Amino acid sequence: MMSARLLSLLLVTLLPACTSQASVQPCAQPGTWLAHDGEQVRAQLLQGLLAVLARQQVVLLGETHDSAEDHRWQLATLAQLHALRPDLAIGFEMFPRRLQPVLDRWVAGELSEAEFLRLTEWERVWGYDARLYLPLFHYARMNRLPMLALNVERSLIATVEAQGWEGVPEQRREGVSRPAPPSTGYLVQLREVFAHHPQKRGERQETAFARFVEAQTTWDRAMAQAIADYLAHRPQALVVGIVGAGHVRHGHGIAYQLKDLGVTRVANLLTWDARVPCSEYAVGLAQAVYVVQAPQDDPPRLGVAMEPAGAGVRIAQVNAGSVAEAAGLRPGDVITEAAGRSVHTPQDVRTTVQRLPPGTWLPLRVQRDGVALELIARFPPAP
Repeated sequence: MMSARLLSLLLVTLLPACTSQASVQPCAQPGTWLAHDGEQVRAQLLQGLLAVLARQQVVLLGETHDSAEDHRWQLATLAQLHALRPDLAIGFEMFPRRLQPVLDRWVAGELSEAEFLRLTEWERVWGYDARLYLPLFHYARMNRLPMLALNVERSLIATVEAQGWEGVPEQRREGVSRPAPPSTGYLVQLREVFAHHPQKRGERQETAFARFVEAQTTWDRAMAQAIADYLAHRPQALVVGIVGAGHVRHGHGIAYQLKDLGVTRVANLLTWDARVPCSEYAVGLAQAVYVVQAPQDDPPRLGVAMEPAGAGVRIAQVNAGSVAEAAGLRPGDVITEAAGRSVHTPQDVRTTVQRLPPGTWLPLRVQRDGVALELIARFPPAP
């Protein structure tokens, strides 16, 4: 059997070096693979790469949640791995473990799409456009592949961040064991994320950061533990994880916690924007990276996760660098109007956004801590 470290070494020996013009040239064209140091995998070696990946216990496919191209890559990679490892299960960050019975019913063919999305409380629990994920769900159902609910309730992560791990009673931890202390590299990565994180008034920064780290490692641990538990019952299986890229980069998140749980053969895979130069590629970002470029005609995206909120739509998460962040939207804001019309569901907001031509300014009416705000979301012009 091959360790993740040996996998990285193998990939390095297969590949040519980047050109000296990497600072101004893209790493590779869309549709090509890069190794852990940014060097391109030659076409004749691709099958060998896939064979190595298929011999792992776990392959994590890190995504940007609202990127259609990332989800297409996940589906294609999943199908290739499945052809090599028929005994395969798919783990999803999108579902807390209490929803496992619903996933089982979907795979068994008992539910329609509408019933599945309703019973999984998709809009409240996850909030991203379900159309991005449905091809993955249908692939699992067509092939009767187990779907694993990897996550825990959002309230558990929020409680850990507010009170610390020790402040959460054991009976409320949903069976999650104490996370392994994070690596130094992960602390650096989380410090950068924390710099953009809203902080409560009067809270000491170092205390807040320590709890933020505990919350993130609890999140990683929960998903790693769900995977490890499945492998304990089916040790010959391959688990493919559909998870956010932040849990995958540099192996600091889920893979790190899996190692602590005794699951050591883990491959971390990510996508890379073809327009970003090779000089910005960080060595060890993942064991392998697939180069993508989102089609220019993709619908515009606000860059948020949303959930119903009675008299509007609550923002659960704002993506870094998104239109929403530039507009000043924050987690916890409730959008009540978009383009002068009342909104009641996340789909209302998505439909409004997707109808916009490039370069449009979208007025939003938002409730924040009981105060009504008028914000403008400015969408970029067409390239």
